[in-house]
Amino acid sequence: MEWYYWVIVFFIIVGVYSHYTTKWRRERLMEKYGDSVLVEKLMSKSFWQGQTEGQLIDSIGKPRDIDQKVLKTKTKKVWKYNETGKNRYALKITLENGEVVGWDKK
Repeated sequence: MEWYYWVIVFFIIVGVYSHYTTKWRRERLMEKYGDSVLVEKLMSKSFWQGQTEGQLIDSIGKPRDIDQKVLKTKTKKVWKYNETGKNRYALKITLENGEVVGWDKK
């Protein structure tokens, strides 16, 4: 076989793999949440106010770093994503008592 046939086969395999992993992820999220609108938001890697920690992980993944403060009435966490330098992050999401309350995106 010529080398370009192998390239074509490679891209076909990658395409099929990508399709099925997306399908499996969508099915797993539907089993977990049972809400198609929520699943579509998570599949599009969105985040919003009121989103839970678990939904945030299912949407954009685990953070690179977490800062946490425990106060008398609430727990405040800042989840950091997309490291751009030492202790510099392009996205910081603030959670209070396990729910998203805001973010800073640079």
